[in-house]
Amino acid sequence: MSTDNGFLENVFKLEENNTNVKTEIIAGFTTFMTMAYIIFVNPSILSDAGMPFEGVLIATIMSAVLGTLAMAFLTNYPFALASGMGLNAFFAYSVVIGMGVPWEVALGIIFLEGILFIILSVTPVREMIVNSIPMALKTGISAGIGLFIAFIGLQNANIVVADEATLIAMGDLFSGPALVALFGLIVTGILHARKIKGALLWGILLSTAFGWINGVTPAFDGLVAMPQMADWSEVLFQLDIQSALSLGMVGVILSFLFVDMFDTAGTLVGVSQQAGYLDENGDLPKASRALLADAIGTTGGALFGTSTVTTYVESAAGVGDGGRTGLTGVVVSALFLLALFFRPLIGIVPAAATSPALIVVGTMMMTNITKLDWGDFTEILPAFMAMIIMPLTYSISHGIAFGFIVYPLVKLFTGQGEDVHWLVYVLAVVFAAYFIF
Repeated sequence: MSTDNGFLENVFKLEENNTNVKTEIIAGFTTFMTMAYIIFVNPSILSDAGMPFEGVLIATIMSAVLGTLAMAFLTNYPFALASGMGLNAFFAYSVVIGMGVPWEVALGIIFLEGILFIILSVTPVREMIVNSIPMALKTGISAGIGLFIAFIGLQNANIVVADEATLIAMGDLFSGPALVALFGLIVTGILHARKIKGALLWGILLSTAFGWINGVTPAFDGLVAMPQMADWSEVLFQLDIQSALSLGMVGVILSFLFVDMFDTAGTLVGVSQQAGYLDENGDLPKASRALLADAIGTTGGALFGTSTVTTYVESAAGVGDGGRTGLTGVVVSALFLLALFFRPLIGIVPAAATSPALIVVGTMMMTNITKLDWGDFTEILPAFMAMIIMPLTYSISHGIAFGFIVYPLVKLFTGQGEDVHWLVYVLAVVFAAYFIF
């Protein structure tokens, strides 16, 4: 493949990874477009906990840049990082509002969690955990993440809505968001089937344009808005580490640590399988570096003024558009920085316009289930539990937990217990204790 043999080739090994600059840039745009919602959603959630909206918005952007660049240069993987959904809600509603912990102390807790992550990442512990996951569970996790992000896409489009009687139900398919998403899904599906480069990105852009016709896409409210650094100073370095070190905060630190560790592990495994990074043993090369980048993002994010930073499942969208190296992450980081100045422009892309990309990527990730040994029910059941629990509980870590508990039990009581890695038994006990206590 012909590639630029200059600086970018030397740093990111584009030819070795069967990609080029154009493909990586398109992949970066696609990943950014599918996760740009976090720029506005994260400060909205954390402001409920009393944190200043504009300050958190800047912190969200800067922590995404730090974490994604760390991933790009430490691993050369096309994974993007930002403040994690779910973890930010736990931060705001459970810890700050529910437990009455001041947000400055909660940031201190996130910082300490990040330090623990760094310690675990430079030792073999975290990499051993990731690579001990049985291949059947890795496949189930990958397919489960596919179901999960497709479910998110359907929700964002109002195609799937909440229902008191059945929990979820079909939404109004003729509503504005649903029509935008359905239009985008057909267009994106056709473009992807025809192997058009950047199909997901084109789908997002065309869906946004279609949204102007039916009023879903908001009108332009200017292009440029200069960031106010004074706003950032309200959250920058405002963490209270001393109070976070109190004995009463130990359980909260461990809760963040536990959930973040397995959310990250699940995302890395799932997207890595989609990108073809897992080796012949099902292990992820450079797993320790990937986990270290995640830990750096979390620690830096706490200093900047936001909740836990983690690897994003939306990275699979960029992988789906051909992203294979850290150059994809550099493009994502550059776009986050530009978003500081072009917030009005980024803000016009409605969630319904990014929904088709998530649904299509979910479809692609579901193809991994063909790698399962369908003749061995002790492999199928744990994998299925992992994949079905993720979207139904809205939690990657819960899906992993169920899979880890079921896998050794069915193996042990069918006479195959000796084939299970000892660490899987340990983690099964840990997950069971997590649910019990």
